[in-house]
Amino acid sequence: MSPAEEERSLPLPERWPRASKFALSACAAAVAELVTFPLDLTKTRLQIQGEAAAGPAVPYRGMLRTAAGIAQEEGVWKLWQGATPAVYRHIVYSGVRMVTYEHLRDSVLGRAEGESFPLWKAVVGGVSAGAIGQFFASPTDLVKVQMQMEGKRKLEGKPLRFRGVHHAFLKILSEGGVRGLWAGWVPNVQRAALVNMGDLTTYDTVKHFLLLNTTLVDNSVTHSVSSACSGLVAAVLGTPADVVKTRIMNQPRDKQGRGLLYKSSMDCLIQTVQGEGFMSLYKGFTPTWMRMAPWSLVFWLTYEQIRRLCGVTSF
Repeated sequence: MSPAEEERSLPLPERWPRASKFALSACAAAVAELVTFPLDLTKTRLQIQGEAAAGPAVPYRGMLRTAAGIAQEEGVWKLWQGATPAVYRHIVYSGVRMVTYEHLRDSVLGRAEGESFPLWKAVVGGVSAGAIGQFFASPTDLVKVQMQMEGKRKLEGKPLRFRGVHHAFLKILSEGGVRGLWAGWVPNVQRAALVNMGDLTTYDTVKHFLLLNTTLVDNSVTHSVSSACSGLVAAVLGTPADVVKTRIMNQPRDKQGRGLLYKSSMDCLIQTVQGEGFMSLYKGFTPTWMRMAPWSLVFWLTYEQIRRLCGVTSF
């Protein structure tokens, strides 16, 4: 049998390992996103709430009251408003970050199979993979954030900006050009780098530590422990940049696409801390962490199950 025929006889995951990893990462991310999306919507509303640069302060509502208020005032299904661009985002973001991280880890940073991996190398791989993945997915994140605020605008008597996901993309493109689709990409990439430093790095490090140093095997218990650790670390590291990213993306813009509230992500950071205090950078932390832990758990369990069914090599 010739090499070409031998290659064609291999299962698809072995012939196209990177493409297979991308596909199963996207599927796992879509499932995790839909299951935990109401917490993401609640987090976004909390991060905008009390925005000092936007005008007079409004009565503060915590996570539960915010979620209950959305369900009562806008309808239960509005808890999933913006879910479509969120799924689009994760098809791009999770697929790219997983493939990039694995490539960096194995081909660039040189981790050998079955051996421990230095933490600093895992951090470099996680930060780089998150930044690259989020840069490509930033336009979908921009649409998601703006659509998540549409229900609040309706209650305030303001006109709705979009008729749907595709109209949102087209309107942002027509008003700000291609650059307008990447509004807020700097804090978005910063957030993704920090979150992935916590998520991918912690999950990979904890999982391999448990497999090498305990009696645990590669099963759901190991995945659950690794996911719980990665979700907590990711929330602590990523929430401040997430608050800045949300406010930058949601701010009103002039006809040239320039923000009317903040000149840059640093300006947003300074105004937020000066106007609302340092802890305002952790607005929405509770739903962020409560979402990241189950998101990470659902993602990794789904990822591992699909991987085994498809015969894809372990992450």
